[in-house]
Amino acid sequence: MFNAIGRIFRTPDLRRKIGFTLGIVALFRLGSFIPAPFVDFGNVQACLAANQNGAAGLYDLVNLFSGGALLQLSIFALGIMPYITASIIVQLLRVVIPHFETLYKEGQAGQGRLTQYTRYLTIALGVLQSTTLITVARSGALFPQGATECTQLITNDAWYAILLMVITMTAGTGLIMWMGELITERGIGNGMSLLIFTSIAATFPGSLWSIAQQRGFEIFALVLAIGLLIVVAVVFVEQSQRRIPVQYAKRMVGRRTYGGNNTYIPIKVNMAGVVPVIFASSLLYLPALIAQFNQPAAGETPQAWVTWITNYLTQGDQPFYMLLYFLLIVGFTYFYVAITFNPDEVSENMKKYGGFIPGIRAGRPTAEYLDYVLTRITLPGSLYLGVVALIPLIALAFVGANANFPFGGASILIIVGVGLETVKQIDAQLQQRHYEGLLR
Repeated sequence: MFNAIGRIFRTPDLRRKIGFTLGIVALFRLGSFIPAPFVDFGNVQACLAANQNGAAGLYDLVNLFSGGALLQLSIFALGIMPYITASIIVQLLRVVIPHFETLYKEGQAGQGRLTQYTRYLTIALGVLQSTTLITVARSGALFPQGATECTQLITNDAWYAILLMVITMTAGTGLIMWMGELITERGIGNGMSLLIFTSIAATFPGSLWSIAQQRGFEIFALVLAIGLLIVVAVVFVEQSQRRIPVQYAKRMVGRRTYGGNNTYIPIKVNMAGVVPVIFASSLLYLPALIAQFNQPAAGETPQAWVTWITNYLTQGDQPFYMLLYFLLIVGFTYFYVAITFNPDEVSENMKKYGGFIPGIRAGRPTAEYLDYVLTRITLPGSLYLGVVALIPLIALAFVGANANFPFGGASILIIVGVGLETVKQIDAQLQQRHYEGLLR
């Protein structure tokens, strides 16, 4: 293992790529601590200290993906979340807008146009989300356990100050997007994924240390042991796949024979990745967000529906919330897999190039068989996603951890997925130069 790491740093090209990636990551983390204009840094830190055990409430997910920059109202407060949202929207629009599907099928040129649309949408979402964040911060609702300082986070309420803050946070989103593309082009791994990885990994020490302070080192050691088992289980499932064998018929072109080789279609147990968890979390935030903006004035009784949402749809330790969250993840997993994997398209491509599944006729029977296998294998994948997503909520109820509990939910799925993919890329580059990978 140490010899493999030594080979990484003895390879000039790979050493340069890793150094460039680490430099961009360091700049990204630095920007997460620089406050935006007209933000009272002292009051923000006081509110963070008062709300360290839970608490961003509705904004836990966005704060997780920003590495804690959201609640610090920094120049990188929005993090990578606008780009993630824009990418998902553009991907879903392929089903609705035929022009987007046509661009996707045009190859590199068409996908370049889709990438450009994603950038424009990212900036638009950055303006919208930064405006919402500043409005919530001005109202004092950003922190649930608000003191006097939490209503005085912004030092200047003039229109030009608000405009400058919106421009700064939106520009920060654009800069993060550019950094991610630089890592993809000149560094190692996928840039956007690595920035998300960095944001989530930055919250691990604080979350674990809060458990040690609140529950003692015995519970801390138990959490580490359980976390290790969870990581092993997630790695096992993420690497699991059903391989459907495919044979290609031989064909003569002139004097040469083409085809005749055997391959397979890999269908992963978790084909949807972390997207269903993000979908379900975002959908569950909507009722709580609506209820938050319909809170009565002091001394008035809240409406019945506002009270019901506050009691059952804002607290992660509520059984009804957990059940609804689990069912939404299962439903969104089937929905997203149906969008991203088209059995009819795969069957048509196989038929076009002379491929067939042994024992299955080409054409419609192949598509029906792929759909059957996909439906069967998506069930354990969706249940697995639901169970992993519930781990932080169970920890919130029994261990007293906050909702960003590191060993579960979107955090562990992204950490493991990005880590595996980056190691594979480093391994492939080592094999090109030394004929030996990172691990023998």
